[in-house]
Amino acid sequence: MLLVALIVVVGGLYGLATLVRLGRTLTDVRPFLSGHEPVEHAVSRYHVRWYTLTMIFLAFDMEMVFMYPWTLVVAEEGMTAVVEMFVFLGILFAGVTYAWREGALRWT
Repeated sequence: MLLVALIVVVGGLYGLATLVRLGRTLTDVRPFLSGHEPVEHAVSRYHVRWYTLTMIFLAFDMEMVFMYPWTLVVAEEGMTAVVEMFVFLGILFAGVTYAWREGALRWT
């Protein structure tokens, strides 16, 4: 019964959206690209080197995400918080060192 009610509500919302839209749906219009035809598909594949660079960015990003709150509680927690942060930074540094050794930062 709940599934039927859900289908009726969703169908009604789609019908209402069709009735109140301002213009017609243009399915044959190409995306705007300064008047040029696109040369590749919008969801084309990226080179694999971008994924490794993304992982390096995430490593530095996670470092900042965890360091800002850490600075607020380090005075209360004491030396254990300092040791935990250096262990965390060591793990991130090991990951970045591995990516560097594998050539993720080399663009040639």
